[in-house]
Amino acid sequence: MKAVDILNNHNLKRTSCREGIIEVVMISRQALSENEIREQLVGNYDRTTFYRSFKTLEEHKIIHKIVVDNQCVKYALDNTITHKGEHAHFYCNTCDSVQCMDKVPIQKYQLPDGYSDIETEVLIKGTCSNCKQENN
Repeated sequence: MKAVDILNNHNLKRTSCREGIIEVVMISRQALSENEIREQLVGNYDRTTFYRSFKTLEEHKIIHKIVVDNQCVKYALDNTITHKGEHAHFYCNTCDSVQCMDKVPIQKYQLPDGYSDIETEVLIKGTCSNCKQENN
């Protein structure tokens, strides 16, 4: 699927900034921060255009936010686009990468009576296979 198809499927106006953000996220093998996306984005977009485009894509569930901590937030294509289903994310403490763990499903937690869940986020922190190999 192409960026333009994703925008059309979500009834969003095609802009080069929106298309660019989607394309950068689509080709990445890992989740990216706003700055990492901005650095790879072809074209010069002012800060307002970039952040409005970014916010629109997040609101329409084209990209989703992965919060590592109060200093680190990464973004990836939303599960509604990738059809991966709910899954865990892995944060590498060494290289600061965040990867989708497609094969690690999120379990359903039994909540006390009166509670209902909307979503569950699982973030596993540790050392990725690339960093582990480099340190051996």
